[in-house]
Amino acid sequence: MTEQNQLPLNADDNLSDGESQFFRLRLFVIGASPNSIRAITNLKNICEQHIKANYELEIIDVYQQPLIAEAEQIVALPLLIKKSPGTERKLIGDMSNTVKVLKGLGIYSES
Repeated sequence: MTEQNQLPLNADDNLSDGESQFFRLRLFVIGASPNSIRAITNLKNICEQHIKANYELEIIDVYQQPLIAEAEQIVALPLLIKKSPGTERKLIGDMSNTVKVLKGLGIYSES
């Protein structure tokens, strides 16, 4: 499942460098487990609130696509991989800690 939103960010968005950036994200989950559902919901909410329509979120069920999970060397789930912009980052958990997720995405602001 892939969700793409490619509209430019507004000037008032919370990016650290003040410029538009396109986020490529991969969220690895295990079926419809409670943690997987929470991670999907939490991450979608964070993306819609903070990076608006400037992201691509690919949700990968490791039961349905084990080869992708193997290639990414997944060791814990749910797992978010930020592919771009910048350095690849990995975050483990249900994405309920918004500040931690924003820091992992490189868009944390203290406002």
